[in-house]
Amino acid sequence: MATPTQNHKLQATSYKLFFAMKKRFLLRLDPKLYDALAKWAADDLRSVNAQIEYLLTQAAKQAGRLGGEEEEGEKGNAQERENV
Repeated sequence: MATPTQNHKLQATSYKLFFAMKKRFLLRLDPKLYDALAKWAADDLRSVNAQIEYLLTQAAKQAGRLGGEEEEGEKGNAQERENV
């Protein structure tokens, strides 16, 4: 059985690994846009950073830019084109 000190070290290591996998970069935003994002994030119970990541992920999926993933609507359109 792990001791409290070992558990703490394991949690700290897991935390570091999680953030090591994320790419960090500086983003400059218009203050009005940041305020709008902050309010939206609060409504969705997210941090501003998580809200920006969520919105970018949704936009990339919709545009078909995430590893060839297609949205349901795009799949349906592709199937319709094949059947013509």
